[in-house]
Amino acid sequence: MTARTHFIALAAAWLGVCTMAHAGAVGEIHRVAHTPSAALRDAQHSDALRITVWYPATAGAAETPLQVGPSGHPLFDAGRAAADAPFAPGRHPVILFSHGFGGSARIMAWFGTALARAGDVVIAVDHPGTNGRDPMTMAGGLLVWDRAVDLRVALDAVAADAQIGPHLDRQRLGVAGFSLGGFAALVSAGARVDIDHIIQFCRAHAADATCAAQAEAPDQSMAAREQALKTPAMAPLAKHAGDDYAIPGVRAVFMMAPGGIEALAPASLRALNTPTRILLGDADPVAPPASNGKLAATLLPHASLKVLHRVGHYDFLADCTTLGQQREPPCKHFQAPQDDTHATAIAAAEAFFANHL
Repeated sequence: MTARTHFIALAAAWLGVCTMAHAGAVGEIHRVAHTPSAALRDAQHSDALRITVWYPATAGAAETPLQVGPSGHPLFDAGRAAADAPFAPGRHPVILFSHGFGGSARIMAWFGTALARAGDVVIAVDHPGTNGRDPMTMAGGLLVWDRAVDLRVALDAVAADAQIGPHLDRQRLGVAGFSLGGFAALVSAGARVDIDHIIQFCRAHAADATCAAQAEAPDQSMAAREQALKTPAMAPLAKHAGDDYAIPGVRAVFMMAPGGIEALAPASLRALNTPTRILLGDADPVAPPASNGKLAATLLPHASLKVLHRVGHYDFLADCTTLGQQREPPCKHFQAPQDDTHATAIAAAEAFFANHL
């Protein structure tokens, strides 16, 4: 280890200690932005984009549980936050967050609130057409590059907000994502989508789970998606899949169980200079590591990879309630203690962003 590397390691550790020492209350604010790309994917063609912001709140803010599911019968416990609490003084690093296919901002609140407790402002969205609160759509499943558009629209909207904007330090900007959100994080950093690449991959590796219809949208098989891409409505949009959707200023990318990596142009990943941290489980049947996270780690020039033993895909969702364990398929796949997985992810993200932001 060189003297400089040793210094950086000590500094990162010191920053982590200081962050934990000053951990305080977390606030949660909701906003809505509007973008034409949302209307293309939403089942009702609404252009609304729901935004959730977690942030360091003033001391003494009263937090309440964040849950997912029917009122009074939650399926997931996602953490705690104080609704609309005043911001802690100062300007804070910003982390954009993208949820997985069929997920939501709220189901990843365990992660977002932890980063906010450590001093970051986390801006998350419900991606239209691919979130668990609204009907899933084929357009949402196809126009996945627009997830990066969602994150940029959310960032701009929050930055312009009189209550939130003054507390953002956009010079310290990172992006994080789970599952397909990891794909979105890479696109936000400058990776380019290559639809032909994943089509060819799936023709050669049809048994790979990457190519299967997801449980959240069983009608969206690869064959169905290929046909949809040829329709008059989708074909013109698909021509822009490989455009540049990078968000200016992104300095670091953190991914948990990333999926959809075969839909990215390998050359664009090799050219991506953004530091990237990848965390995945070796028991993931949804986003197989070989064709997703491990593949990204081999292509990205500045990536580090951590593989968790006996951890599956849905271990990175919020904690299941007793009712959720009875009703939700994702709650039945945990092999390793989920609390340990969450703690590892939080510690890794905090250290990574402290080092690069």
